[in-house]
Amino acid sequence: MEKPANRRKPNARQYPAWLAPIGAGALAATGFQPLALWPFTLAALAFLIDRIEHARSARRAALTGWLFGLGYFTLGNNWIATAFTYQAEMPAWLGWIAVMLLAVYLAIYPAIAAFLAAWLAQRWRAALLPALAAAWILSEYLRAALFTGFAWNPLALVSLGGFARPGLAMVAPWTGTYALSGLVMMLAGFWLFAWRAARGRKWPAALAYAALPATLMLLPSHGSGGEGRLAYTLVQPNIGQDTINDPSLYESQFQGIARLSLPTKPGTPRLVLWPEGGLPDYLRPGYPQFFYNATTFGADPALARLRIGRVIGPGSLLLTGATDLVVQSGEVTAASNVVTALGADGAIRGSYAKAHLVPYGEYLPLRAWLAPLGLSRLVSGSLDFLAGPGPRTIDMGPHGKVGIQICYEVIFSGEVTDRAHRPDYIFNPSNDGWFGSWGPPQHLAQARMRAIEEGLPVLRATTTGISAVIDADGVVRQSVPRLSAGRIDGKVPPAHAPTLFARLGNLLALGWALVLLASSLVVARRRGER
Repeated sequence: MEKPANRRKPNARQYPAWLAPIGAGALAATGFQPLALWPFTLAALAFLIDRIEHARSARRAALTGWLFGLGYFTLGNNWIATAFTYQAEMPAWLGWIAVMLLAVYLAIYPAIAAFLAAWLAQRWRAALLPALAAAWILSEYLRAALFTGFAWNPLALVSLGGFARPGLAMVAPWTGTYALSGLVMMLAGFWLFAWRAARGRKWPAALAYAALPATLMLLPSHGSGGEGRLAYTLVQPNIGQDTINDPSLYESQFQGIARLSLPTKPGTPRLVLWPEGGLPDYLRPGYPQFFYNATTFGADPALARLRIGRVIGPGSLLLTGATDLVVQSGEVTAASNVVTALGADGAIRGSYAKAHLVPYGEYLPLRAWLAPLGLSRLVSGSLDFLAGPGPRTIDMGPHGKVGIQICYEVIFSGEVTDRAHRPDYIFNPSNDGWFGSWGPPQHLAQARMRAIEEGLPVLRATTTGISAVIDADGVVRQSVPRLSAGRIDGKVPPAHAPTLFARLGNLLALGWALVLLASSLVVARRRGER
């Protein structure tokens, strides 16, 4: 008796075709911190490349890219939902809706990349893989630039190794972050070639295609090492987001950060680094009395500065996150998120105002329309923050030339230094207490990428972690883990000579996109000559 044909059961579960690219996008996001599963990213990208190649039209390819982006950004940005748990005026469940809505928008950029690559391949017979890599570089650049930009988690970050090993990211001085993202896409294409060769039982080719990306991703690093001459003390006070705005705790919080900042060798000059949000005092005079009354030292900002000066000690300099107010006709109309430099005598030696503000965090877009609907900023307070003029280098004399990037600003490739006045190091104070367990390690990874690109050390002081000292090769020299109080003492690592990226900025990354596009069209021309 013959066996019945192997047929699918009538009640077998059928999954919609659109689930696969969403799942692949989510799988790709596991390559970012804190999971760092980069092989999953390459495998997911290989799936995306295959789907785009077999799309019936450029529009279908764009839909595939958008679905991929939906999964990619939903998982990768899940930390945003945590921010809503600290905002009493908005329900916590709204956080996940915000994550999804943001992913709906951000997925447009992978859709653009997929559309352009498919259109070039179908209309011009261009080689799909370099065309997609070029289009991906362009899409990430646009994502960082349009509508104030949201450059979080460029694909290049999956190429970073552990704290002591930059991995493939060590090529960033010659590519920039966005072009490195295109290189990651090219490596994923090699894994697709390996899979196809394996299906055809071409085992030597399959092994070669598979081994090349893995070898490059695991590149050994040879850090330059070396110590600078500028001594520092970097402080992480571990002030949680649930208590940071409680006036009854301001004094105890100050005492905690002060104890962590005391010199180990009295009389030794040093640079002291405090995080964003770690100091509730208003340091400048001229504000309405109400604002001073709510701070730790009460009525006199000069006395507050002197108290801080006594903590850091003679000859030392403090760089601390603070808030300045904008007063017009006796009324406070806005605020600035600043880093203020204080000497041991309590004198203000300089300041930097954050230029790249966070929409809905530091200001409410379209306030006249959205405020009547009950929407507000996630950060407490009704005052919007004003943007500063952009990257600048502040000469602190014996404490070096410092470039400052406050929190979120450090994620923007090519926008962190004043190229005409190169700093000796970058200070990146931040409050990462908003962002759960996924946001802080991702933020640290992006600071490491800035260090590699620019050839500059980056010193991060955060309220709850991860605080770190990153050398100019992207190696984390020292760090304080999340949710713990601590300090780091040492010497600021030396800077490298200006890198190619430090000279050219994102023109370098866009130049690589043109090279990849040209190579894809050369293939098309050769195909046409056959």
